[in-house]
Amino acid sequence: MAGNRLEPGRSTASRLLSVLDVFSIKAEELSLVEIADRAAMPVATTYRLLGELTKWGALERLPNRRYRVGLRLWEVGSLAPRQRDLREVSRPFMQDLYEATHENVQVGVPEGNEVLIVEMVSGRSAVPTVTRVGGRLPLHATAVGKVTLAFSDPDLLARTLQQGLPKLAPRTLTMPRMLIQAVEQARQNHFAFAVEEMTRGASSVASPVLARDGTLIAAIALVVRASADLGRLAPAVRTSALALSRELQRTR
Repeated sequence: MAGNRLEPGRSTASRLLSVLDVFSIKAEELSLVEIADRAAMPVATTYRLLGELTKWGALERLPNRRYRVGLRLWEVGSLAPRQRDLREVSRPFMQDLYEATHENVQVGVPEGNEVLIVEMVSGRSAVPTVTRVGGRLPLHATAVGKVTLAFSDPDLLARTLQQGLPKLAPRTLTMPRMLIQAVEQARQNHFAFAVEEMTRGASSVASPVLARDGTLIAAIALVVRASADLGRLAPAVRTSALALSRELQRTR
């Protein structure tokens, strides 16, 4: 990071994007000093950029002098065609799956080396989750991640293994051969399980949403209590994935 502070010739746009990039699900509110440190920029420069971003509405300055993402940035992000179209088409199918199970329903898309959650349906009786729309999930420790690995380019699995498989919960798959086996099973069965691999007390089952040529568009999943019978829920998730795939193929 220190090297970036001395980097000459960085454009204003690059610096603005660096400021926005420091915010995440785990860092929703940050102070001026925290932002400057994470963006690898001087405090004075960061303060000036924060003023511009706040004036435009990309960020909000709270009474405690911390900053968070503003509604204007959310409005712009919601215009992304891939996410908007997928969310609009997915909602009826997600709602049907929720009504049939009364469990958390998620739709996620590949985004770099993670899965980006673009839509969710939850209920009061469903298991609490740490995920939200716009949140990112690891590939190796979630059902949506395993499905993504199974139906993406093999290079994605290779990169995931190369980066290591950190233990996130009691049953996270940390051995490469076990993840490879799980991905192969997901490819054969068109669904994947994750049992307390990301969060203690929670499990998930996911199935791929595919384009006409078989490429992955997204994954749809249920997130349930660890005691739930995933085998019983898998057919409902698979049916929803097939129906959503057909609808997206028809509209694209």
